[in-house]
Amino acid sequence: MRYVKLGRSGTTVSAIGLGCLSFGDPARGAHSWTLREDDSKALIRRALELGINLFDTANVYSAGDSERILGVALREFARREEVVIATKVHGQMAPGPNGWGLSRKHILWQVEESLRRLGTDYIDLYQIHRWDSSTPLEETLAALDQLVRDGKVRYVGASTTFAWQFAKALGLQRQNGWSPFVTMQDHYNLVYREEEREMYPLCLEEGIGVLAYCPLARGRLARPWHEESRRRGHDSLADAMYGAHEETDRLISDALGAVADAHGVSRARVALAWVLGHPVVTAPLVGVTSLAHLDDDVAALDLELTAEDQALLSEHYVPHGVAGF
Repeated sequence: MRYVKLGRSGTTVSAIGLGCLSFGDPARGAHSWTLREDDSKALIRRALELGINLFDTANVYSAGDSERILGVALREFARREEVVIATKVHGQMAPGPNGWGLSRKHILWQVEESLRRLGTDYIDLYQIHRWDSSTPLEETLAALDQLVRDGKVRYVGASTTFAWQFAKALGLQRQNGWSPFVTMQDHYNLVYREEEREMYPLCLEEGIGVLAYCPLARGRLARPWHEESRRRGHDSLADAMYGAHEETDRLISDALGAVADAHGVSRARVALAWVLGHPVVTAPLVGVTSLAHLDDDVAALDLELTAEDQALLSEHYVPHGVAGF
């Protein structure tokens, strides 16, 4: 495993993080393909054995069950100080207008719920999951700062915002002496590169660590473009995210297959090595449902792509509409 700093913070994380969307009761939340507790714990244990210490979840994943399972597994297999737990706040967790968002009321309530489910006294990285235009930004940032000052959160991060929104938030944090965002978690992979336009130059300038989600395009880059999988048959969000540029995305997928064959490795390993090669990316967050896939993903750290590989993988990309918000 390779380790890197989490943005400009002093905390060190593995260069690949485990995304925990795959964990939870299939009857809860929005994903019928999630793994129940025993299978989830086996993957978390293997991640720890491989040197992964960054685990990313969210309160909305499987309606809180992902946080619960992650907490149970980490208490069983690791010491708390060895791991970096990241979770998120924003989504609908209760009926009614106060059951979601980034108001002080919602944040202070949901951090307690996440702490309870995770079974820990503090969260290492607490992230706003989406932007909330219905709440004054100052209210949100002040509430996050309070959590850091109270010791319930070590660092704060953001996910899935426009660059101008993120820049505004960073400016307000600096102006008011509030705890700054140290990370941006955003959508980035071979078939979705829109973050390179504005967000990544901003993150590079500000020293923000990037946690790339969907580095395999929700599994589409792990196999030939139109090959079916259990998850793909039940993942309507993936169709919405990757259905608009099928022709050019398929060409990228074909190029990925050619590079993988040339190196004698899997498509997933090449796709992850490409994401890891971006200088602003701290760690891609991999979501897996098998031990073999997890081992293969970590092996991407040892794959060196040539300039010719990079050119082949990039030549068919065209601008995409914004996806993932």
